[in-house]
Amino acid sequence: MRRSEREITDKNEIFEILSQCQVIRLALFDKEYPYIVPLSFGLEQKGESVSIFFHCANEGKKADLLKENDGVCIEADLFGGYFGEGMNLTTAYKSVIGFGNCKKCEGEEKLRGLELLLCHCGREPDRAMLSKCAALEKTAVYKITLDELTGKKNIL
Repeated sequence: MRRSEREITDKNEIFEILSQCQVIRLALFDKEYPYIVPLSFGLEQKGESVSIFFHCANEGKKADLLKENDGVCIEADLFGGYFGEGMNLTTAYKSVIGFGNCKKCEGEEKLRGLELLLCHCGREPDRAMLSKCAALEKTAVYKITLDELTGKKNIL
């Protein structure tokens, strides 16, 4: 990282930034160009390990690309505004970039992923309601296990 004074190395601080973000951007391998898509998400930290869960349809571009290559990159950020004047204009921000692998969840892990997503969106999950939801069969839940996670910030 070129601006090492802005690097965040504390995994708990990085997790806190992710916890505050409303959206992640998921980058996938496509044939000629990368494919990136914004997603709502849920997250979980176990020790040093961070996992991100998202949902989508069982069929579509994301599902097709993940079948071909499960290696992914995520990005999330908090924008704090601009400050300074003229050539000293800069941005206040906190950002996270992570690399890992993504797999489709089934059974209990699928329900857990949906619960985490609902919690992150400020909703109280109801396991009984989730288990009986008619859309559950049409909904895919994926888990990203992040092997590498970095953070960066520029704050007043």
